[in-house]
Amino acid sequence: MGILTRFKDIMSSNIHALLDKAENPEKMIDQCLRNLNEDLGKVKAETAAIMAEDMRAKRELDECNAEIERMQTFAIKAVNAGNDADAKKFLEQKALYTNKLAGLTESYNLAHTNATNMKAMHDKLVKDINELESRKSMIKGKLAVAKTQERINKMGSSVSSANNTMASFSKYEEMANKKLDEANAMAALNNSPENSINDLASKYEASPTEIDDELAALKASLNK
Repeated sequence: MGILTRFKDIMSSNIHALLDKAENPEKMIDQCLRNLNEDLGKVKAETAAIMAEDMRAKRELDECNAEIERMQTFAIKAVNAGNDADAKKFLEQKALYTNKLAGLTESYNLAHTNATNMKAMHDKLVKDINELESRKSMIKGKLAVAKTQERINKMGSSVSSANNTMASFSKYEEMANKKLDEANAMAALNNSPENSINDLASKYEASPTEIDDELAALKASLNK
């Protein structure tokens, strides 16, 4: 009866609820199917044995009832034939079968109950396996879509990070431009107007009269 106790858990368990709570439904459904198919082989063998016991008990019960009816029929025939002694023997045999009938009935009722319960467990197990097989592709398909969405979400995060990086670069570029402008402004301030005036005045420091005098002297010498 150990297997009966074990597979009562299968009758009361909700396999689909276990799948919903699983951290990895894809692995869980494969493992469930492997376990259930292994269990199904054991359940089939046990169910066949219990159903065979049910049929044997039913056959013995039917045979006993048939013998009771047969002894009753022969007893009637013997009485009609005037053979009371024979009729008594038939009735005595009928009594033996009648006493045996109670035990056979109890055995059959127990065997039939066990067979009914075991057959229900077997059918429940077959139904669960068929449902899981039909849902297997659907569940794995959903998981594949979910994984794709996760990758897309991660890429979206990368794009967002790149945008933040570009914003930082723009900020640094603006800071660099500001520094350059400040440096150019400082350079312009360092070139004072006084220096520019001095450069301009140097053009006129040489006396133009000296050149003119030299030119006049050259002409005079040539005329001589």
